Amino acid sequence: MMKRAQEKGVLELHIRNLRDWTTDKHHIVDDAPFGGGQGMVMKPEPIFAAVEDLKSRVEDLKSKIVLMSPAGWRLDQELAKQLSQEPRLIIISGHYEGVDHRVIEHLIDLEISIGDYVLTNGAIAAVVLVDAIVRLLPGALGHEQSAADDSFSNGLLEAPQYTRPAEFRGWKVPEVLLSGNHAEIVRWRKEQAVNRTRENRPDLLG
Repeated sequence: MMKRAQEKGVLELHIRNLRDWTTDKHHIVDDAPFGGGQGMVMKPEPIFAAVEDLKSRVEDLKSKIVLMSPAGWRLDQELAKQLSQEPRLIIISGHYEGVDHRVIEHLIDLEISIGDYVLTNGAIAAVVLVDAIVRLLPGALGHEQSAADDSFSNGLLEAPQYTRPAEFRGWKVPEVLLSGNHAEIVRWRKEQAVNRTRENRPDLLG
């Protein structure tokens, strides 16, 4: 999907290596934390240099700077919608024990987490964020209604879906979906969406 979006001109995507903005011969992007502790921390200099350089290349577009971090706002469909309206995003992938906090205080606009767990590589989270955003861009999906009907788009999980055969191992597709009565099908799907949400994600109904 992401490849097709780029081929159709819906999206322009670039992946950058932070080491390209280092100034030492070893291209070091991390160092031990002040005060002691486990692991390494990403240095501020290459991050600031990279973001400032990338922002300067497109002067007519405002860039929103996002950091992927377990300490950030949790990603949901509404946040993905908001970010899909931005003309340009620069996404920083956190690594190791995190980034120097001066990056958070003075450079980024938003910290985002994809869930209440920790990954070894922030690039994984960045891919999740990009995918969630790109599929909301006009022309990215084969059918414009696809994103509108997704789970979370209206605050509910998506209703159950079925395809051929109409009966499999004795399990039949609900009759209403075979009836051709579109009003009844819409009503059934709304009821099923509520029921599925109540069962799997009751917090969404709060």
